[in-house]
Amino acid sequence: PDARHVEVVNEVFDLFAALDATDEQLDFPILYGSGRDGWVSENPEGPKDQGLAPLFDLVIKHVPAPTVHPGPFRMIGTILEANPFLGRIITGRIESGTLKSNQAVKVLHHDGTQVETGRISKILAFRGLERQPIDEAQAGDIVAIAGLSKGTVADTFCDASVTEPLHAQPIDPPTVTMSFLVNDSPLAGTEGDKVTSRVIRDRLLREAEGNVALKIEESPDKDSFFVSGRGELQLAVLIETMRREGFEIAVSRPRVVMQKGENGELLEPVEEVVIDVDEEHAGVVVQKMSERKAEMVELRPSGGNRQRIVFHAPTRGLIGYQSELLTDTRGTAVMNRLFHAYEPYKGELPGRTNGVLISNEQGESVAYAMWNLEDRGPMVIDPGVKVYQGMIIGIHSRDNDLEVNVLKGKKLTNIRAAGKDEAVKLTPPIRMTLERALAWIQDDELVEVTPKTIRLRKLYLDPNERKRFEKSAKVVGAA
Repeated sequence: PDARHVEVVNEVFDLFAALDATDEQLDFPILYGSGRDGWVSENPEGPKDQGLAPLFDLVIKHVPAPTVHPGPFRMIGTILEANPFLGRIITGRIESGTLKSNQAVKVLHHDGTQVETGRISKILAFRGLERQPIDEAQAGDIVAIAGLSKGTVADTFCDASVTEPLHAQPIDPPTVTMSFLVNDSPLAGTEGDKVTSRVIRDRLLREAEGNVALKIEESPDKDSFFVSGRGELQLAVLIETMRREGFEIAVSRPRVVMQKGENGELLEPVEEVVIDVDEEHAGVVVQKMSERKAEMVELRPSGGNRQRIVFHAPTRGLIGYQSELLTDTRGTAVMNRLFHAYEPYKGELPGRTNGVLISNEQGESVAYAMWNLEDRGPMVIDPGVKVYQGMIIGIHSRDNDLEVNVLKGKKLTNIRAAGKDEAVKLTPPIRMTLERALAWIQDDELVEVTPKTIRLRKLYLDPNERKRFEKSAKVVGAA
């Protein structure tokens, strides 16, 4: 009785138009139905006794059959996953030929180089929601194959007689890298149960098996790992997943993956950024992106008093911008990023201007001490939490780092005076989420991630080691 199908059809049409749909796409078929009653029909009034059969008939009628080419077996890998029993599984649609179990195949990269050769140990076909093993698959079938250890997405899986790979869009290279270190803080192991380098290594390698965008490298000292991905958000999702599984790790600030050009010049990754935003907020978006060395390449209305702005922005400038964008636009903006190209280095970007407040003792933070330190800058911790030497407990109001005592309690005396024992009123601390912390820290700082807590700390906890590190960094900078 409360159906509003006419309005919904118009809204869907407007959405398609806003997404630059072609005339053919705008001429989409329409079915009406009720999910509660379990029927669909070409008319709003019914008939209502055919179940979902009209939907399946329309799929067969409207969706074209797969294009089949003559020749031997060829298939492009489109989905990669890891299976504990079958190993690496690649899903794709067979373009030509047939595939049988135990058939010898080879894998070609998109540039024609051979990746590996092997035999297909299992062919899985999709039957409803299940995957069932089959002995033979024909051209046009969508199947998952197992038995190969190196082939990945965008590679061509083919018969041994094939020499030319199928055309495929290559995978975008990783643009951001972070160091995952074993947590060595004084509080290590108090909240998580997976803290050793061996366990962390196995987890990262298992993630890389099924995540085509990740690249894992082990450091020479075996205590840290370089994890590269397509943005700090992807790496933040991995970190959040690991902490929920019980891992304790320390992670560094995200760094972009630079390259050298043909003439030795420094190249950095540049991304194509598409931002859909309300017209009233377009000005602040353009201003903030220009401060981050982005070039605006397109600005046009996208309907509904919204504008679509396209930038070419260096990946360095996009680190930490997602939360800032949502703040500037009151949560109404939508941002999409896509790797564009490697371009010449665009120069230094403005960074953090404030120093940090560092705890010089280990213990529990005291409200009275934090109240006395409020003039030095805002805090990032609550009273009554565990702190240790070298842990960051606040943001300094000036540009230098300052070591402070956050454990100093109130002196107790026998003298009582009016106003002496008033309750301490603290300003609420700044809440550091994982994404905000990763974008905020500097190169000499780490984010300590545990199942219960996110802490900020210096890379070197001992103040003497920090001074030696700062001196050596100045010497390298001067050189």
